[in-house]
Formats: sequence, structure tokens, C-alpha cells
Amino acid sequence: VNNFYASCERLFRPELRGRPLVVLSNNDGCVVSRSYEAKAMGIKMGVPYFQIREPFEAHGGVAFSSNYALYGDMSSRVMSTLETMAPELEVYSIDEAFLALSASFAGDLTAYGQQIRQRVLQWTGLTVGVGIGPTKTLAKLANYAAKKWPATGGVVDLHDELRRARLMAITPVEEVWGIGRRLTVKLQRQAIHTVADLVASDAKRLRAQYGVVVERIVQELRGLPCAELAVEP
Repeated sequence: VNNFYASCERLFRPELRGRPLVVLSNNDGCVVSRSYEAKAMGIKMGVPYFQIREPFEAHGGVAFSSNYALYGDMSSRVMSTLETMAPELEVYSIDEAFLALSASFAGDLTAYGQQIRQRVLQWTGLTVGVGIGPTKTLAKLANYAAKKWPATGGVVDLHDELRRARLMAITPVEEVWGIGRRLTVKLQRQAIHTVADLVASDAKRLRAQYGVVVERIVQELRGLPCAELAVEP
């Protein structure tokens, strides 16, 4: 879900459309969710609110305390909606899920991704990004692209290897699912700056340096599934 906490708050305050909006952590300490308008102002995730309060509110910004009961309820609505559109679903986090789809079930996957977006919007009022790929890691990378470039219409399918290669060449390695800040620094020291650089690296050598998890990430980026869907009742 795009800007999940902020989107949930705005859903019940439609008069705030177009205004910068942030949601704060417990005790209103730090920013944990931002609307697009707040992002455009340069508001960073995790920044203490007292540091930005005056300029933010001077630009018409509105801050909300976290309301986890609301977010949990909206999450349940989103997941229930997604369950109607796929034979298998893994709830990955409060605002994210993996769906198992095939062309035999869904037909044109990009068109089906648009149907998913439309149904979630119609049934919950929330906007989602849809990333499609032969592995979980590629689906996450596709979702990054779907959110970053509005021209995609919010849906990106990375089954096409040429499209996949183009995206990898321009995407920083830190955007890969499972590559944290510390590992990013280490990889950059080895001249691994983009996803394409990571995919071109020796997977076994990376395993020797950083463990099996990094090797599996590389294999998944190459289209070889290493992570199964964790489906629970």
C-alpha cells in the first residue's frame, strides 16, 4: 500500500488531500509515514518531529499520532480483498503481501495487476503498487519501479529479461530486498553499485563473504526461486 499509515489517516480526512501529511511514532517522536506531498518537501523517514515541526506546519503540514487499531483494521480489509484475487497469498507485513499468480489463472499479468489495483481502491479506498516477477526478490524490485515511476501506472512486470536488465542497470543496489545499509557500504567497496553489478557478481564468492542469504538474493535476481510462498490459513 502506498504510504500506508498516511493514506489510512487521509482516507477519513478527505479535506486534507493535497496537503503534506506525516504520521508520528509512539509519543509523537519521529516520522514513520509520509504522504507524497511531505516527501516532496524533503521530509525524511525517522526524522524527529521537533526538528521539522515549524517549517512543516508553516507549509500547511498536518501530523497524526499513530493509530495502530485503524491501520490493523485497514490492513485486514486489504488482505481480504487480495484473497479474492489469487489462489495463494502470503501476508508479508501490515501493508504488503505476496500473491501466487500464473498466466493460466490471471491471463495478461500486467492487466490483472491493474484489476488488483482497481479492486483494492474500490473496496478499501487505498492505492497499491503491484510488482510482478518470477521470484519474490524480482517482484519486490518490480514494486519499487511501480512506485518510483508513475508512468508505469502502478504495475510493473519483470518477466521480460530485457526490461529487467534495463531496470537493474539504473537501480542502486540498496533498493534490493534484503540488502541493508551496512551491506550496501561493503558491496560498494567492491564496485557493486547497481543491481546489475550485483547480478553479475560471483554468487559463490558473495556467499563466502556474506553468507547464504546474499547468494540466494543474487539467484533470485537471476530468476531462480529460492524463497517459497509462506501460505498460512
